[in-house]
Amino acid sequence: MTATHDQIAANAAVPSPDADRVIIFDTTLRDGEQSPGASMNLEEKLRIARVLEEMGVDVIEAGFPIASNGDFEAVREVGRVVRNSVIAGLSRANRRDIDRAAEALQFAERKRIHTFISTSPLHMKYKLQMAPEKVLEAIWDSVTHARNHVDDVEWSAEDGSRTEHDFLCRCVETAIKAGATTINIPDTVGYGVPEEYGALFTMLINRVPNADKAIFSVHCHNDLGLAVANSLAGVAAGARQIECTINGLGERAGNAALEEIVMAMRTRADAMPYTTGIQTEQIMTASRLVSAVTGFVVQPNKAIVGKNAFAHESGIHQDGMLKNAQTYEIMTPESVGLNRSTLVMGKHSGRAAFRAKLKDLGYSLGDNAIEETFVRFKDLADKKKDVFDEDIIALVDDSIGSTNERIRFVSLMVVAGSKGPQRAELELEIDGEAVSTVATGSGPVDATFNAIAALFPHEAKLQLYQVHAVTEGTDAQAEVTVRLEENGKTVNGQGADTDTLVASCRAYVHALNKLLTKRQKTAPEALSA
Repeated sequence: MTATHDQIAANAAVPSPDADRVIIFDTTLRDGEQSPGASMNLEEKLRIARVLEEMGVDVIEAGFPIASNGDFEAVREVGRVVRNSVIAGLSRANRRDIDRAAEALQFAERKRIHTFISTSPLHMKYKLQMAPEKVLEAIWDSVTHARNHVDDVEWSAEDGSRTEHDFLCRCVETAIKAGATTINIPDTVGYGVPEEYGALFTMLINRVPNADKAIFSVHCHNDLGLAVANSLAGVAAGARQIECTINGLGERAGNAALEEIVMAMRTRADAMPYTTGIQTEQIMTASRLVSAVTGFVVQPNKAIVGKNAFAHESGIHQDGMLKNAQTYEIMTPESVGLNRSTLVMGKHSGRAAFRAKLKDLGYSLGDNAIEETFVRFKDLADKKKDVFDEDIIALVDDSIGSTNERIRFVSLMVVAGSKGPQRAELELEIDGEAVSTVATGSGPVDATFNAIAALFPHEAKLQLYQVHAVTEGTDAQAEVTVRLEENGKTVNGQGADTDTLVASCRAYVHALNKLLTKRQKTAPEALSA
């Protein structure tokens, strides 16, 4: 079955056949989760999926159903709750994967099966151990089988940017003939540069006889820091779908960052006259949520969503900003969901004001989460003279990262000083049961982590312990990141508190909970795209 223009228009994510409309395909829940340490549980994936839908993301790749029962459940439940976005499930080029993806997508109102296979000489020889003709057969079989399940099928040429042009043309032609409505040419290892990556799409669109019967897509990794530039080059050459992630999350150096791509096209519409359906005012909400859920702190100088993206310290810059903001800001903070307030809340603030502040900061929490965070806010207000937006953000992010966990922090008392050994009295709640212990260590942090290990024995190794202050001053909250590794599986955890040791304990417990989630997941052979 060959896709026609009418079929593509009916099945694609875009609401109209506007030639300059670019489909935003977000793969934070699939490719982004493959980042070492970025594992997410079902509730976290659902929370992110709802935010992505609210942002106006066209396609949400919810997972790789064959990878694990957890991934299958995530795709199924995202498909059940999301109504406006297309829900995609990834599969390798075999019937078992495709059937599993179709089963996971059964409740989705708009569904897509995304199937892929390697096409570069290197991958075919060493990874697939398949001859080119066998790969072509697999493309035909996988796409036709997927079309038996759904009308919207995307086919990807893994390592497409390093594939021989003649063979890539044959692969693309075969996939479209078999019924693929979207053709994705990934720069899987981040090897491409903009000029050659753009030329690759020009070549395919000009040479493949049935190229006009499918939408071309870009999927770029950031190994050389060129993912966004390569993605935009592909669009300039005729691609009309961009695959990206919130905060650039992804394997190795990550994927093209959704926020950078969307704001680049919005800010430089003169050079890139393309449109998307993204509500950019939701960008900070999505960025903060993904950071809190994964434990990946956004670097301060990160474009668009970094803490310093709209900060100006240089006297010359500040003078220019006071006279006209456009002297040093090419976009407004409000356009990405930031506000300009600084000192806002205090110990006399009530629930209504706190709820309004959360809404102002872009958070939408349930009643239980608001109540829990409000209690911690009041405790913080008693300890800190001034409570800033950043303090509230840290509290909410810490709460988001601590929902539905088997291990919960209760209390910590530490004895520290120059005369050791240092001593930690810790109480946790494990599977609903309160447990406590006393442990010693070569320092207060070591003693605290030893106490956690005594209450919940594990073999995980500490790979990273990082502390930074949320705001200025000696009463500032500490935000701690902990990275644990166990049997090749890596997880990150975050915690925030005015007491650095309490924040450290919260971060370690958060990481342990994520490790428990990740233990349930198994990566199928040849997992990539």
